[in-house]
Amino acid sequence: MTVAHRAPSVVASWRNLWIVVSAALLVLVLACGPGAQTEAVNPVASPTSAPPANVSEPTAAPAEPAVETPSTPDQEPAAESSAVDNPTPPVAEVDPATAPEAEPAPTATTTVQELAAVVEANPVAETEEPEPTAAVERERAEGPLAADPVGIHTWINSEPLTLEQLRGKVVLVDFWTYTCVNCIRTFPYLKLWHSRYADDGLVILGIHTPEFEFEKDYTNVLEATQENGISWPVAQDNDFETWEAYNNRYWPAKYLIDQDGVIRYTHFGEGKYAETENEIRELLEEAGADLSDDVELPDDQKLDPTYLGALGGEVTPELYAGYHRNVNYIMSGYRPYVVQEAYYHAVDSVGVLAAPDEMELEPHRIFFHGPWEVGSEHVRHGRLTNNYEDYLTLKYSAKSVNAVLTSNSGEPYQVRITLDGEYLAEENAGADIQFGEDGETYLLVEQPRLYEIIDSPGYTQGQVLRMSSNSNNFGLFAFTFGVYEAGP
Repeated sequence: MTVAHRAPSVVASWRNLWIVVSAALLVLVLACGPGAQTEAVNPVASPTSAPPANVSEPTAAPAEPAVETPSTPDQEPAAESSAVDNPTPPVAEVDPATAPEAEPAPTATTTVQELAAVVEANPVAETEEPEPTAAVERERAEGPLAADPVGIHTWINSEPLTLEQLRGKVVLVDFWTYTCVNCIRTFPYLKLWHSRYADDGLVILGIHTPEFEFEKDYTNVLEATQENGISWPVAQDNDFETWEAYNNRYWPAKYLIDQDGVIRYTHFGEGKYAETENEIRELLEEAGADLSDDVELPDDQKLDPTYLGALGGEVTPELYAGYHRNVNYIMSGYRPYVVQEAYYHAVDSVGVLAAPDEMELEPHRIFFHGPWEVGSEHVRHGRLTNNYEDYLTLKYSAKSVNAVLTSNSGEPYQVRITLDGEYLAEENAGADIQFGEDGETYLLVEQPRLYEIIDSPGYTQGQVLRMSSNSNNFGLFAFTFGVYEAGP
């Protein structure tokens, strides 16, 4: 971390200002002393008052250097130790007989301008500030230097890379995780940029930082990159070390780095694809690429017109099943899902709920029927059944519904899906729905990933989704929802 020192020239300026202010205070004290006229004026500090906040009392040792922190334009400079900047000189013994005649003390008629002239005639020596290095000047002018990938467990599609190796290239660092629906929605744009600009010097560097424990598994991440057509380098940041090096807090997040390793542009979340591509093109041209050909910049994903026409239309937020990510809701008294109280405080505790048919289903909350085990990250069906006796229900508002599902044992299982008590049809079935001979609609869960369940023709409100499985491997991690015209 950079350590900030105030320049000596700035210190000297503040010392001059303090001399002028001290003299002015002395004039005011004399003017307002005995015999002075009394008028309504701002109170003046007495000689025993504390000094101004930016002046330190002498100390026995130099103060520790201040660590650089962001400051607002109104923030005052930090106080420095006067033991360093203005050491107290030793007091010399003087013979009264030979001592020079003392100058008369300032009187009430002495003006501040006269005192300022004295200060100007006796300036404090200033020390020149050292010239900043080229790296510091570049960071001040353009942005912070990008961090290298650190703490990487495995690389996919590449040997280990450093930003030093990529100097001269334009690098797009993309933080993602493979079950994140927001990340998945950006894949088409990343593939477009890779195909357009890889030959011109663009390198996309995917930093896969997992949201769930199973996303740390190399095989799972490898299969996700292959199934999604990701051919650029991917680094597995399982311990969030590179995430922290960038002080990142979002999935997805994009950091655009120029040929000199400086972060020149950032974007968090979906959208602004045309703006991002323009930034990519600008940095490539700075690096010498010939991009004279016109290209059609991509539009952001279009929202569903039914949703746009629904005045006050709400969208069900992302819902997590495990208690770990719900603890803040729970502590505030809100229940993102309905289970017995013990479920929130113990791993793998099992309980039986009242049938949700016997109660009003509140929107945006998951209701469980039957025994379910609630863990830190997910909720799992707690027993084997034969006739889909146990299930979960959810009243939602959205166009599309997705779920992150996996299996404790790794064995595949089926999950029956109904909407408002009916099986799905071709027009509202998500991409992962399969159809049985009798019209039954279900998911076949074979991998831990995001499954697309519902994709209605348009936005709907208050529909009831039911999911049921006879397997005790049925594990739910999260629900996500969408209101885009196309896609999950």
